[in-house]
Formats: sequence, C-alpha cells, structure tokens
Amino acid sequence: MSIQFNLLPDIKIQYLKAKRQKHLVVLASFLAVVVSLTIFIVLLTVVYGLQKKNLSDLNKDIKSASNELKGTDELTKILTVQNQLKALPALHDKKVVSSRLFSYLSQTTPAKAAVAKLNVDYELNTITIAGSADNLTTVNTYTDILKFTKYTTKTNDTKVSAFTDVVLSAFSRNADGTTYTIMLKFDPAIFSGTEEVKLTVPNIISTRSEVDRPTALFQDEGDQ
Repeated sequence: MSIQFNLLPDIKIQYLKAKRQKHLVVLASFLAVVVSLTIFIVLLTVVYGLQKKNLSDLNKDIKSASNELKGTDELTKILTVQNQLKALPALHDKKVVSSRLFSYLSQTTPAKAAVAKLNVDYELNTITIAGSADNLTTVNTYTDILKFTKYTTKTNDTKVSAFTDVVLSAFSRNADGTTYTIMLKFDPAIFSGTEEVKLTVPNIISTRSEVDRPTALFQDEGDQ
C-alpha cells in the first residue's frame, strides 16, 4: 500500500492553474488575430483585385459597344425613328377623327337647310357653316339645334354640350329662300379617337338623319 502526499502548497497550485489559463487566452487571442488578418487580406484582394478587374472589363465592354455604335451608319436617323415609334401611341390617342363631322352635320342640319361652305379649325375648335335654307325660321331652328345638342361617351353617360358660342353671324333673304352663316365652337372630345361619342339632338325639327329621302346636305356655292 502506497501513500501519496501533495507537497505543493495551495497557492502554488492556483498559480500554475492561472499561468496555464493565461497561456490559453494568449493562444486564443493570437489565433483570433491571425483569422482576422486572413479575412482582411482576402477582402482587400477582392476589393482591389477582382473588383478592379471587373470594373476594367466593364469599361472595355462599354468602350467597345460605344465604338460599335459610332461605327453604325445613320445612327442618328435610327434613334430618331425609334423615338418616333415610341411616340406613335400617344399621337394616335390625340388624333382627330374628322370623319365624324359628316355624321354630326347629318344629325343636326334641318331637312330644309343645305350647307354650301364649311370651315373647321381643329386647333381653335371652331366651325363656320354657310349655306341656304327655305326660310329664316329654319335657320334659327338650325342655330337652336346646335346650341342644345349634347353628347355622351361610352365611359361617361353625363350629357355635355357638344357646341358652344353658337352665333348666327350673317343671313340674307330673297325670293328663293335664306342664306346664312353660323359660327360655333365644339368640344374637342367629340372628335377624340379615344372615345366613342353619341350625340343627343333636341327634337325641334326634322333633321336629315330623320327624313327618309332628304335633299342633298351640301350644295354648290353657285346655287345660293
């Protein structure tokens, strides 16, 4: 039977333990510093190495593409055409549907009136109508029809005046009837290509659209 005696005092044991822990802390700190430096070096390599190379490659690509564009024949014309093509939808929406004018005249012109001269300004939104009728009453009725004609659209059923500032600016009477000149402004929406328009004409007198066999809407100026 053997007996062992601890000959080291307690304070010496604690000192040795503290020294070992110190060595472990220093070693761990050293390893942490080494890892941090390694990561830092890798990041520097990526930023100043790979990224710089990527930027250089991109600059080369941009320069190459620029030289290719500069070498393209009639580049300015091509770009101009492309810009015009992009603008086509907006221009189409603004296009005036002038073909509706004859339908509007047919719906609003009394059966006993004829149009000899028509002037339409789509920029100022004005119309001047000159012609003849059987008498002045028909001309006055024509003026009233234009004043009270409304319109609605497919997207808005609220009735709005199609024509405003309707004025009988001139008239004269003779044995054959009456000649007239009517000036008015129209709502540009009635000629808009983006809307389907429906006129509502007041039931004051029969218009050409309501007569089975109406006389000619337009007449030669020499017939007045």
